[in-house]
Amino acid sequence: MSRDTLATPAEHLLEVKHSRFLARAQPLAAADEATAWIRTVSIAEATHNCWAWRFDDAYRSSDDGEPAGTAGRPILAAIDGQGYDRVVVVVTRWYGGIKLGAGGLVRAYGGAAAECLRTAERAPLIEEAELDVFAGFPDLGSVHQAIEHFAAAKCEERFGADGVQFLLRLPVSRVDALRRHLRDATRDRVHCALR
Repeated sequence: MSRDTLATPAEHLLEVKHSRFLARAQPLAAADEATAWIRTVSIAEATHNCWAWRFDDAYRSSDDGEPAGTAGRPILAAIDGQGYDRVVVVVTRWYGGIKLGAGGLVRAYGGAAAECLRTAERAPLIEEAELDVFAGFPDLGSVHQAIEHFAAAKCEERFGADGVQFLLRLPVSRVDALRRHLRDATRDRVHCALR
């Protein structure tokens, strides 16, 4: 199943038995951005700031003092259920004086997160690949032109006695075309291998 991320940050406010639940969601460029964003948007005066994030296979969640499993996991389930990846969601609760019970908390936290994500603008995630490319010095011009033409990101460039080793990142859909282009442009002197 292809997954999406958020095109822009989103939020949704839900009221359940006088408790307010403010869900805010943010796209992530890297997993380590989640913690900083959670700290930034958590509201100290609120009763709880519960959260979850997913970035590829990595994920975390927190109930922030709510009964175990009633907040963080339902938020994470909303992220997965809506088909999102590379997203962080914080649901802030202001207690309204009426206890909701474990089931009510699960529905409120999960529901606020799910509705926030359901109404958000989606952006498809593009699967990327990393490609090792080795080129002798005479072929560097062709390699640099190909990198620009195929909009590949140059992650590393290491110079050696015989040439240059590149680590490129680009959409999987462009890998074969880049390889063919380099093969044809350099008479098969450039070596490419997927990582």
